[in-house]
Amino acid sequence: MSCERSRHPSTNALQRVTARGMSETVRLPDDCISMDEVRAGVDATDRELMALLERRFGYMRAAARIKPTRECVRDEARKAAVISAAGADAQQRGLPREEIEAIWDRLVETSIAYEFEIWDQTRG
Repeated sequence: MSCERSRHPSTNALQRVTARGMSETVRLPDDCISMDEVRAGVDATDRELMALLERRFGYMRAAARIKPTRECVRDEARKAAVISAAGADAQQRGLPREEIEAIWDRLVETSIAYEFEIWDQTRG
């Protein structure tokens, strides 16, 4: 027994250029007709997320360079605002708010730890 349903394909697809400069085409989620297409889309999305995380952590390096003291690295008010904004955005998109906020809490804490590490390496 297969776990896939058959469906007529549509022509909707995303053309992306990968970090290595290669082109890849993946179907949008609602247009996937096989698990191979779903997995290809998830894998492509994961690569995009990694590129975004790379950029986000670049901002953490910039923050470590710009903030005047080590005590400025942790900003609980900013952390709360970022997590709340992510939760509100998730809710607007029909995603589970609490789970997204938990992911963002981990992301922000990891970002803060990374910023401390960069601070200590470059200024400590």
